[in-house]
Amino acid sequence: MRLDVFFGRRVEGVSRTVARRLIQDGEVRLNGRRVRKGQRLAVGDIVTYTAPPPNDFVPVAQPGSLPLSVVHEDAQVVVVNKPARLPTHPLRFDETRTLVNALLHRYPEMEGVGYALREPGIVHRLDNDTSGLLIAARDVDTFNALRSTLRAGKIRKHYDVLVEGVLEAGEVLDAPIAKHPSDPRRVHVCLAASDRRRGSARSARTELLQAERVGEGFTKLRVSASVAVRHQIRAHLAARGHPLVGDWLYGGAHHDTLGRHFLHAGWVAFEHPRTREEVALEADLPSELAGFVSERL
Repeated sequence: MRLDVFFGRRVEGVSRTVARRLIQDGEVRLNGRRVRKGQRLAVGDIVTYTAPPPNDFVPVAQPGSLPLSVVHEDAQVVVVNKPARLPTHPLRFDETRTLVNALLHRYPEMEGVGYALREPGIVHRLDNDTSGLLIAARDVDTFNALRSTLRAGKIRKHYDVLVEGVLEAGEVLDAPIAKHPSDPRRVHVCLAASDRRRGSARSARTELLQAERVGEGFTKLRVSASVAVRHQIRAHLAARGHPLVGDWLYGGAHHDTLGRHFLHAGWVAFEHPRTREEVALEADLPSELAGFVSERL
């Protein structure tokens, strides 16, 4: 029997795909050695592996070297400006270079607050390559209040994007989003009636608020997505025929030049759960995005 088949069958909760990855990463060994996933087993072989971390774990507080740009801070709420290429939270217990590792170092009281232990304080997430404003809570009551506000669509979030082609302000992209049938890295925009019946489909609405022509072939947009699902803005605009610049996953070009997709959470507004005052914050485009635009004006 192949090693990946054997391992996937013998270890509960591990699919063959996961087994292949663990073998490739060297976490599964045959007689103490790294081998190929297709290696055939023989009687007497010993298969050992490093048990994967639990789905939920307390991240390690990480001081010093991690960027943490605090835009707003009070006794209950923190809003940070996350740089691109920095994950919001760890996926493995030994991953320490994420936003929450830095948050825990500065705000240790966030431990245990949030959707899961590995996401302390985080009210909403941003993709690794997405920069911009992200809200975190410092206590359970504040988190619960902000979560309810978010689910009700009352945390207003605007994003700055640059797309290929020409689009006009005022358009609304309203189509459910489901898991992609063959690529777990992407999502699927349900444009056809049959797609809308997918079990994983979730309502998604993206509104184009402002539009500005940039050079000959681009449009800079400010869009609204208050209750955003995974990859919503990226997938909606790609399905409309205007992928984000740099978004290779959804067909966008210029990733080799930009090194990321052009998506920045530039504005957020919400009612403070304790004071009931309006909090409205803005973050300028990071230098790599602003420079890309200015070069084409």
